[in-house]
Amino acid sequence: MSTHHLVPTVWHNVLGSMPVALRIESGDTVLTQTLDAIGDDKDGISRAHGPNPMNGPVYIEGAEPGDSLRVEILEMRPIRERGWTRAALAGNVVDPERVRSLPPRDRTEWLIDAEAGTVRLESPPPLLDYLSLPFEPMIGCFGVAPSLGQAFSTATSAENGGNMDYRGFGPGTTAWFPVFVEGALFFLGDCHAVQGDGEIVGTGVETPMEVTVRLSVEKFRRHNWPRGETSDEIFTVGNARPLDQALQHATTEMLDWLTADYGLDATGASHLMGQAIRYRVGNVFDPAYTMVASLEKRFLPPRQG
Repeated sequence: MSTHHLVPTVWHNVLGSMPVALRIESGDTVLTQTLDAIGDDKDGISRAHGPNPMNGPVYIEGAEPGDSLRVEILEMRPIRERGWTRAALAGNVVDPERVRSLPPRDRTEWLIDAEAGTVRLESPPPLLDYLSLPFEPMIGCFGVAPSLGQAFSTATSAENGGNMDYRGFGPGTTAWFPVFVEGALFFLGDCHAVQGDGEIVGTGVETPMEVTVRLSVEKFRRHNWPRGETSDEIFTVGNARPLDQALQHATTEMLDWLTADYGLDATGASHLMGQAIRYRVGNVFDPAYTMVASLEKRFLPPRQG
């Protein structure tokens, strides 16, 4: 297995069948440095434009439609000591009559201290001098090229992944994406130093990162939506609007996973999911919302096969 350094000179605002930036073998590791959500690099220099410029695509040898791409997020290291957010809640997450009274959506600067493991406002507003958040890096936007020659904006998400903004996609998590095109064509970018559920101000703490992932092809492992696993849980992701449709996709994908890989029938899966499932909101800001369905591993039967 080899490690490859992907040094992009071109970035993409879509996930699609774009010219290949790097070819690797299944099981190889890729290390790359991302831009922030508006295209600024580690030195604050604008290299591309938003939304969410992506590194890639990476072509993985042997990947074909009907396979699954396994993405192990091995490490995320901040390469800039600053990040930024917007200063107001998004208008769609408050009651309509409150929208006009929201403050301006100005850019607000944050300080990132990876050694101390903290993320703090540079100039905190009144009564927030105490606020020090844990450094919890995550990938906001990543995935593979969609089917039928489509190209999906990095502002949104679908079956192929994309701008899901789920805070659980951090170091130690393994994600799976269904493969729709030869080589899978994997993209990555839009990293956050920390983010609350829902991305309800329209950003996490946006900052460039050095990201290391291992990419492996799992042959003939067909599924419909992104999946994930940590040391403690498995989860499935649905991306759609309205929010209930995203929940339906995530729930159906979990049902399929339990019946295909854990040997449960629909009744057994229903009992388990009905009492043990937990839902989280990835984002409710982007054109497609993201819902995550999770189950703790301690409740799962042994995996079959």
